[in-house]
Parts: sequence; C-alpha cells; structure tokens
Amino acid sequence: MVYLAHAMKIEISALNFNEGAMLLLDKPYGWTSFGLVTQLKKWTKAKIGHAGTLDPLADGLMICCTGKFTKKLTELIGQDKEYTGIIHLGEITPTYDLESFPENEKDISAITEESIHHILPQFIGSIQQFPPIHSAIKQGGKPVYELARKGEEVILKPRDVIIYTFQIEQCKLPDLYFRIRCSSGTYIRSIAHDLGQALGCGAYLKRLTRTAIGEHRLENAYSVDELSAFFGSRMNAKIIQPKVPVN
Repeated sequence: MVYLAHAMKIEISALNFNEGAMLLLDKPYGWTSFGLVTQLKKWTKAKIGHAGTLDPLADGLMICCTGKFTKKLTELIGQDKEYTGIIHLGEITPTYDLESFPENEKDISAITEESIHHILPQFIGSIQQFPPIHSAIKQGGKPVYELARKGEEVILKPRDVIIYTFQIEQCKLPDLYFRIRCSSGTYIRSIAHDLGQALGCGAYLKRLTRTAIGEHRLENAYSVDELSAFFGSRMNAKIIQPKVPVN
C-alpha cells in the first residue's frame, strides 16, 4: 500500500517507508536540503528522492518520496510553488541573498509604496529571468556556484517562468513582505535582485519560506523535532549562518 501525506497530516507511524510514502518536510532555516534528505535516509532505511531543494537560508516545504512512490517525483517537481518572504531594498549581494555580504548601499528615500506597486506588473505573467550565478545549475558538468566561488566565468541563459501572483503584503521600508505564486524553476532570489534593479536602488532576498508545492501545504509538513521524536535520534546538522543578523 502506498501512503500519501498531503491532504491531511497523519501519524508518522502509519507511513510504510519501504513500500512507498510521500513525506512533507518543513526544512529549517540554515539547514541544507542535502543534509535533511541524508538524515531521512538514515532514519527510514528506504530508497528516497526529493521533489526539489531549498537554499540553506530558506525554510519551508520540501517533499520526499520513498519506495515505489519515487516514480511520482517528476510530476511533483513540475508543480507550481508558493513562497512568502522579505525583500530588502537599498543594497545588493553577489548571491542575491544573505549567503554573501550586502554591498553598494544606496539611498532609498525616494522609493515609495506607490512606486513599488507601479513596477510590480513587470514581474507578473510570463517573464524571462537569469538564474543567480551562485546556483546549482550546471555548466560543464559542475554547479555554477562552484565556478563563481573560484572566480571562473559563468555563462547563464535566461529562462521562461510564470509569476501568477506577486503581492506586497507589508511595506516596511527598507523591507518588503511579499507572497509569490509561480511556476516551477523560478528563482525568487532573481526576482528580488531584478526588482531592486528596476527600482534603481538594488535589493536582495532577506528571508524566504516555501508555503506550497501544487496542492501540498506547509501546514501538513513534519518538523525535524517531530521526526526526531519518532525515530529516536537527533540530526547533527551543519547550520549555514547569514552574513548579517536577520531581525
């Protein structure tokens, strides 16, 4: 029997990992996706795959499938995503988030909530975006972030993505609290960077939470604490710290 865990949250004990299960995970801030999946393999002793990673300084929903249900991963990877987070105006970073230090500080006193809402339509619908050079996209068989860290040339092509909704839920300059629903493959870091370029002041992604993948919601995901309590051991994770404190 294959067990699903998306319409409602069920007891972990009801999941048959070896036979096949879908597991919704709440990845903690600062943890790598690789580390979380590796620990899950140790816990379940089952064949396992994931439906897409999250950057270390993002938290929220990841989906893992075990056993026979790994056949569903391709379908899951292509589903739309929803995110909430914070875009910080007035500075940029090489990684477009806080894995690198902010630089090129600019005055944002001329930026208003009205001017931000005036520009938002540029980022809604079918758009093209360049992925960050500090991303896992491969060039010559190597992730481009490895080349970027070595100072080697990175050549990236624009990709077509769809932004269904882009809402500013709170405007507390220099921070914008947003919600985005988008097609698979969209880089929210690139949206933050490109919004800053359009406003003429620069911007980076300060916080990011993935709240949904298709119909699967974060509120039905298992936390690391819940998994640790069930499996009886605690993950010894390497935590990635932001370059500056996040309030």
